[in-house]
Amino acid sequence: MNKPTIEIEYCPKCGWLLRAAWMAQELLTTFTDDLYAVQLRPSEVAGRYTIMLNSELIWDRKREGHFPEPKEIKQKVRDIIAPDRSLGHNDR
Repeated sequence: MNKPTIEIEYCPKCGWLLRAAWMAQELLTTFTDDLYAVQLRPSEVAGRYTIMLNSELIWDRKREGHFPEPKEIKQKVRDIIAPDRSLGHNDR
């Protein structure tokens, strides 16, 4: 089975690289053995911050109305790639 790839597209003009890198770190730390990669991609569209899992959109800042907390994204990723896995305190 191929391990999934997560892509975080962020607006560099808005200064969201650090936010995207922090989210990548959180995901790589939590899903060390479960992910192939977390890719950061600067967007050509102003204001964009999206997270894709194997080309499936799991978060869009504009659609949701806010930036995701790591807990929210970890739960979404877990529900797709390892639904039986516990995330410990992130499940509360």
